Amino acid sequence: MIQYVLAEDIDLRVKEVIQKLKMTHIDESRVICLRSRGSGSRRVIARCHGLPRIMQIALGQKPHYIIEILSERFDRLSREDQTKVLIHEVLHIPHSFGGGFRSHKPYVTRAKVQKMYDEFIK
Repeated sequence: MIQYVLAEDIDLRVKEVIQKLKMTHIDESRVICLRSRGSGSRRVIARCHGLPRIMQIALGQKPHYIIEILSERFDRLSREDQTKVLIHEVLHIPHSFGGGFRSHKPYVTRAKVQKMYDEFIK
């Protein structure tokens, strides 16, 4: 069974990414980071989950996003690769910040992640 715990260390790093890359469309107070263990997934390193509009209405909540880090894979990566993964996941959050999700092409690509990483380390 998958276990989830809040990941304050990842939360701080995601906030740093959002701030350094001037992603002003993202309300960092509504981005929550979790670390999971026990996933059966073989290729996934991290996931971005949005709270769908219907759930927002039913629960009386504003849009939120959850970045899930699969600990077994993410924790083994170099610091650079971890940062690239976090940038990748944050890029899935649309400018509307409405609970929706941006697809890979044309929004989340390896080239775009590398460009943003280069900007991040300046």
